[in-house]
Amino acid sequence: MKNSVWAVLAAVLWMALPAGGDPGDERILLARDAARSGDRNRLVQLAPPTGHVLDPYPEYWALSNQLARSVEPDAPRIQDFLQRHAGSWVAEKLRGEWLRNLGKRGDWAQLAAEFPNMEQPEQDLKCYQFQARLQNGDRAALDEARPLWFSLVDTPESCVPVLQTLVREALVGPDEMWFRIRRLMEAKRLAGARAVASWLPVDQQPGPSDLERASTNPATYFDRQPINFSASRQGRELALIALARIARDDPQAAYVRSARIDERLSGAERSYAIGQIAWQAAVRLLPEAHVWYKAAGDTPMSDEQAAWRVRAALRAGDWRAVRSAVESMPPGLREQPDWSYWLGRAQQALGNREAARKEFARIAGHPTFYSILAGEELGQTFTLPAKARATSVDEAELARQTPGLQRAIALFRLDLRTEGTREWNWTLRNKDDRFLLAAAQLAQQLGIYDRAINAADRTRNEHDYSLRYLAPFRDRIEPNAKSRDLDTGWVYGLMRQESRFVTAARSGVGAQGLMQIMPATGQWVAGKLGMKGFNVGWLQDPDTNVMLGTTYMRMVLAGLDNHPVLASAAYNAGPGRAKKWKDSKPLEGAVYAETIPFNETRDYVKKVMANSVIYSALLEGRAPSLKGRLGTIPASDGRGGSDLGSAAPGAGLE
Repeated sequence: MKNSVWAVLAAVLWMALPAGGDPGDERILLARDAARSGDRNRLVQLAPPTGHVLDPYPEYWALSNQLARSVEPDAPRIQDFLQRHAGSWVAEKLRGEWLRNLGKRGDWAQLAAEFPNMEQPEQDLKCYQFQARLQNGDRAALDEARPLWFSLVDTPESCVPVLQTLVREALVGPDEMWFRIRRLMEAKRLAGARAVASWLPVDQQPGPSDLERASTNPATYFDRQPINFSASRQGRELALIALARIARDDPQAAYVRSARIDERLSGAERSYAIGQIAWQAAVRLLPEAHVWYKAAGDTPMSDEQAAWRVRAALRAGDWRAVRSAVESMPPGLREQPDWSYWLGRAQQALGNREAARKEFARIAGHPTFYSILAGEELGQTFTLPAKARATSVDEAELARQTPGLQRAIALFRLDLRTEGTREWNWTLRNKDDRFLLAAAQLAQQLGIYDRAINAADRTRNEHDYSLRYLAPFRDRIEPNAKSRDLDTGWVYGLMRQESRFVTAARSGVGAQGLMQIMPATGQWVAGKLGMKGFNVGWLQDPDTNVMLGTTYMRMVLAGLDNHPVLASAAYNAGPGRAKKWKDSKPLEGAVYAETIPFNETRDYVKKVMANSVIYSALLEGRAPSLKGRLGTIPASDGRGGSDLGSAAPGAGLE
């Protein structure tokens, strides 16, 4: 009964908005084209509402265009739009653009009045608000802004005056300035570092081109440092910056050079230098990294450096160092499930069973990689939570009648996926579980699988894993998986991460379709299968996409020790890299996954492997051990490379 009611409701909504059937559709698409081309006159003509569900969009595009072009836009008209569409995503977006316009014009009174209406202000808007408060004599704004000095890497233009005020008011001194210069140079933000360097006391400012030379040609710059470089603060800092830059290309060469100047540096400066070298060595999976991290002592580290300190200790099998590295992390980083799990494992290895149990218990009970592993350490097999009660007709109707969801669905129908996704996500903010489940059911019925997963993923207390881990296209996927002797849960787990089952999905690097296959990979696999006349359009056909994708999965699996962790890494980053990331000794699968050098691939592999366990529970009624699936990664054979080609199919979608 429930399914038939849902089918009727979904059909009614979809029939009400057929592709090309609403006479207002053409106007929306023409307005979008005008917005993209900057045709202001056409936008003005198309902006007046006609009763279409997407009426706010042409008007928003017209006002947005005006804000981008006008020195003094029509404020009453903007305020009228914001009032009429209060709480909508387009209102939030327009308000943000208006605040940027006000900030650039220095209209601080209007900005201060309007800023509190922003629900999710971005960092540049927060800095404009700091400026407005400072203009009004609110010195508390400086105390609130000071943490930005230490955390902000990508620095919006609006934040620069705030940082300058911190310097002018002596709330940061030369030590903090050099700290920020170092962090910016580590992150390859040369322009930002130059700006901060210009705020230093005159006697500490580097020469006009010193930072650039230390960054772009660091070995030559370092080797030509004068013998008396240590007499000045800027001389030592520039040497350290050059060493850190050399380490990005060759940690061992940086280490050799650091020994030359060791006696001329302070203890803190030596620790910083060796910490930079250790970090870059760890990212390259060099065995020396662990020793160098130990030599770095308690030098301050960014979150990324601190994480690689743990990873270097994991690769070295030094559980005491793992415990020390996690415990020394900043509190916000330390509380992440990744590090709670590894701290628990370290405590367990060191015989501290109760301390280990507390760490595992703190994160167990969720459908995530480390949560499942923590549960297994406590003796718990992953089990699906009780399924939420069926969505009622009233709950379904409430979701169907919600304007934000109606707009999102219409946008998807018009193939405006970016706008549709933003509208959908915005509408679901702060919604309760019952609404989320109704929205997920609606999206599933309409075949908008990625948004069905998105909605179901947000529930906090009531869950429906058949929506959270959808398994569509079973008539295509299961036969392909079985014919290639692949675990169906693993195939679904990978596909969920790749495309969220959007048949037309296309990544920024060109991967396409359900299994996000790169054209070069598709052509290569098709050739291996004897398929003639490959055309990139094949990848948009679900049947061909799944056939090529599962064939490639079987090929990388067979070529990489039949190990799903290695094959998952290969599917995302290429077989050669997956093989290169092995160690000279066998590695626990979870250690291999955690120490993958590419952030995207590391996250991808962990999610695919956790997904595979959950899909097995859904499809087969039982969950295998995740730790068992991760297994042990065999030692490298020393040859490197792969005969499977280097083109990875895709990068995965959220």
